[in-house]
Amino acid sequence: MSRKVPPLDELFAGCERSAVHLEVRDSYLIPGEQQQLADWRAGTLSTEDRAARWDDYLELTAATVARGVEIRRLRIVSEPVSEYIAYEHAGTAATVKAGELVRWLGRAQARDLLLPVNDFWIFDGHLIRWAFFAGDGSVASRLVEDAPDLARRLLDAFEPAWERAVPHTEYTVA
Repeated sequence: MSRKVPPLDELFAGCERSAVHLEVRDSYLIPGEQQQLADWRAGTLSTEDRAARWDDYLELTAATVARGVEIRRLRIVSEPVSEYIAYEHAGTAATVKAGELVRWLGRAQARDLLLPVNDFWIFDGHLIRWAFFAGDGSVASRLVEDAPDLARRLLDAFEPAWERAVPHTEYTVA
């Protein structure tokens, strides 16, 4: 059943056990991020400046993890990675420090896995928050559905990829 898409902080607030996130794109167009990406490219974006943009998410993550919720993010990426993925990788230490578990998996290593083609969050094994993107990487739409059977199938696809993926602290980008 589909319903109005609540903000991420509401979904985290209602989460009791687990939040699982799959990202499958090599580039995202996030509002306000283009200047940070340009600063990063120029070598003028500090880790602190980058983390400051994500303060709300980092606080939300830390508070959610402190309540005993496990947050896992899996990024399926092309290798060599895109400039955007290198930028994401450079900023991921802050989310890991906040308590999020992050792993990376190259597409070639995922070739025999049956994975969804859209990014999603799954909260407590039943509530799915989909993100659908336009070709330029901007968010075209979002959808939230309480679908335990579909969530179970998505998690069945996610888990083997998670097991195969490399933890953030061990994954390097060229």
